[in-house]
Amino acid sequence: MERFVTAFASEDGETLIDRHFGDSGFYSIYEISPLETVFKKAVENLTSVEEGVHADPGKAKGVAGLLREYGVQVVVSKVFGPNIQKIKQHFVCVMVSGESVQDSIVTVLENFDTITIQWKKGETRDPVDLK
Repeated sequence: MERFVTAFASEDGETLIDRHFGDSGFYSIYEISPLETVFKKAVENLTSVEEGVHADPGKAKGVAGLLREYGVQVVVSKVFGPNIQKIKQHFVCVMVSGESVQDSIVTVLENFDTITIQWKKGETRDPVDLK
């Protein structure tokens, strides 16, 4: 059975941020499958330094590197910036409209097949807009 390590852009572990995914101070990481959802840990985003230019490629590289250390495959946020073009090569980027992490987990589960299809596409995957 497929399972995905999923990072949610949340400062407090409960509510999704209203800024770009890469601007989150923390990521709540869960392992999600159709059978269970397990909270793994909250990871502080120490890589997101001041951008030299908008959509700084160094910022995307830093965030992607951090999340890959934890085996993340899916990233969830209300907002993604222009760097989505870079990070979608490494992750399935899921855009949601819900406010809470728990509601977003339900949305991921309801769309698990779509996310699985995008994951299997590899670097040619498309963002998944569930708004």
